[in-house]
Parts: sequence; structure tokens; C-alpha cells
Amino acid sequence: MTSLANNPPRAAITIGLCFLVALLEGLDLQAAGIAAPGMASAFNLGKLQMGWVFSAGILGLLPGALVGGWLADRVGRKRVLIASVALFGLFSLATAHAWSLPSLLLARLLTGVGLGAALPNLIALCSEAAGERLRGSAVSLMYCGVPLGAALAAGIGIAGYSGEWQRVFHVGGAGPLLILPLLAFYLPESRQFRATQPAGDTPGLCRELFGQGATWLLWLSYFFTLMVVYILINWLPSLLVGQGFSSHDASWVMFALQIGAAIGTLALGQLLERLPAWATATLVYLGILAALGGLGLASDLRGMLAAGFFAGFFATGGQGVLYALAPHFYPARVRATGVGAAVAVGRLGAMSGPLVAGQMLALGAGSAGVLLASAPGVVIAALALFRLIGRRPV
Repeated sequence: MTSLANNPPRAAITIGLCFLVALLEGLDLQAAGIAAPGMASAFNLGKLQMGWVFSAGILGLLPGALVGGWLADRVGRKRVLIASVALFGLFSLATAHAWSLPSLLLARLLTGVGLGAALPNLIALCSEAAGERLRGSAVSLMYCGVPLGAALAAGIGIAGYSGEWQRVFHVGGAGPLLILPLLAFYLPESRQFRATQPAGDTPGLCRELFGQGATWLLWLSYFFTLMVVYILINWLPSLLVGQGFSSHDASWVMFALQIGAAIGTLALGQLLERLPAWATATLVYLGILAALGGLGLASDLRGMLAAGFFAGFFATGGQGVLYALAPHFYPARVRATGVGAAVAVGRLGAMSGPLVAGQMLALGAGSAGVLLASAPGVVIAALALFRLIGRRPV
């Protein structure tokens, strides 16, 4: 088995290039939020129409993750990753040149497909390059690029982005296209994939994925953890403004959340290799509950910054732990498919969380009510993960 210990240059190149893709993915995921005021003005869009623009990008993530993982187990992780990066780069540029609401929605949908297809391949490549012992660190190191890219977007918000709204999509599109030659010439294909017979018939694939309880437990954990993460990403700024904070203060809290997410992803990935998995999971979900309580109770900016940091540390960092654990439960021939399916289910949680929060706010629940309503989902995710850890990985 290829591992970081016996083939450090190959593994380091794989993790470094995947980190770069993850960084661009995080930037692109936040690009629509940065450009929203300019897009709304340029196309004369109301709040409902802007909601469709945001939802189109998230919706594309789901089929992207399913198809990207399925294809990776048949034609290779590297090929599908390169195609995914090209897709989200091209349609990020297309977003900047949209001429109507339908063309804008289509561009965001296809950008989301590319972003969704990239993630299971990033996870599979890094986990297989690092090997069994260092898999948690490798996946966590790669995945911290996503919140760092989002933190870069939050930093643009703090600085007061004043350029044309198209500019952020030009950057988000040009970056992926510029790194395509690096991926083509320097990214190694997974040796485990090359040494394994690709997944064959669909019934056999279904038995390997759904015939074990690990799949369903993974899905529960992914769904509810990502539900909480996306409630925070989408609604936290509005909740803060509703509590009396300024938009500038809210941008600082979001910046703290994303920095906490990057640090948490790295730190919890290291802990996963040094502590029993159940101990890391306990820390993650108790931390999420405590951070949600802090966000609901903090009354000044300093307290809110601390709560935001720890919310990112444990919520997004905890998702990184799930990404690191998932490859353990599938053999190489269906690994990307299994991870892709779990990521897709997590995206359903990502879509449902903001909708549930929005409905609660419309019914008159305050900030504390929305955050309190997230607690049962955190408990369900924790219980599913504890049960999953009790199973022996393949």
C-alpha cells in the first residue's frame, strides 16, 4: 500500500495539489455571496430570485458528488478530478458573462456539479496516497483548503469589495483553469485504483454499498452535521444583525468561523490518529453543542467572535473527521462511489438546514430558537457516528 511513510514525495504532491483544488473550491462556494449585491442590481433580482441563484449552486453539488464518485471508480480519480475542475472553472467564468436570470441559474447549477464531483475524488486521492495510518491527517490537511478559501472570501467582505461583481467569478474561474496543467502532469493516479479491478455490475455495487449498515450510519452523520454547518454559513450573518450587531461585525464573526474551521479541520484530523475515534467524536459533538449555545448567549462582539471560532472549529472540523473516516468503510473498488454518495446525502442536509432555519424565522423564532433547534440534529449525528465507530472497517 502506498503510504506517506514509504513514498513521501508522491503523497506530498497529491495532498498539495488536492489542497490547492480545495482552496479554489472554498473560494468559489462563497463567490455568489460576495457578488450577490452586484448581481441583484445588474439583473434587477429580488430576494426570492437571489435565493434561487444560491440554491442552484447547492443543488448542483448533489448530482455532482454522486456521478463524480461513481465515475471515479470506473475511469480513475485523476481523470474525473481534472474534468470536475475544468467544469467548475468554465462555468464560474460563464457566471460572469450571464445575460439573463435563466443563464445565470444554469451557470451556477453546472458550477455546483463540478464542485460536487471534485470532493469525493479529493478525499479518495488523499486517503489512498497517505495509506491507512495517516489517512486522517492527509484528508484533514486537504480539506482545510475549503474553509481557508471561504475565509479568503470573508476577508474580501471585510475589506469592502467594491469592484465589478463579475471580477470574483473571473478569479474563481481562472484559478481552476490555470492549475489544470499541474493536475495533468504532476498529480499521480491512485495506485490502489490502478491495482484494483474497477467496480463492475450495478447489483454488485449496490450490495457493497447498501448491504452494510455503515452506509446508512454515515449518511445520518453527514446529513445532520452538514445541516448545522450550512445553517451557520447561510444564516449566521442575518442572525447576528437581528441581534443588533452591524454587518461589518458579522463579517468578522464569519471570518473567525472560517479560520476556526481551517484550524479545527487540521487539529481534529491529528487527534483522530492519536485518540480513539469515539473520543474524537465525543469532543466534536460536545464542542458543536457548546458553540451553538455560545452563539445564542453571547452579547458582545468579543464573545461572539470566540463562539464563531469554536463553531467553525467543531462543526466544519467535525465534518472533516467524517470525511477522513468514510474511506475506511469501503474497499478501493467502490471507495469513491461510497464517499460520493455520503457527500451527496450531506448536501441534502446542506440544502434542508437553511430552509428549516428560514421557516422558523418566518414563524417568529429568534436567533436562539434557530440555534436551539439545531441541537437534536447534532445529537442524532453523534449517535449515528458512535454506532458507526463500533463497526469494523473493511
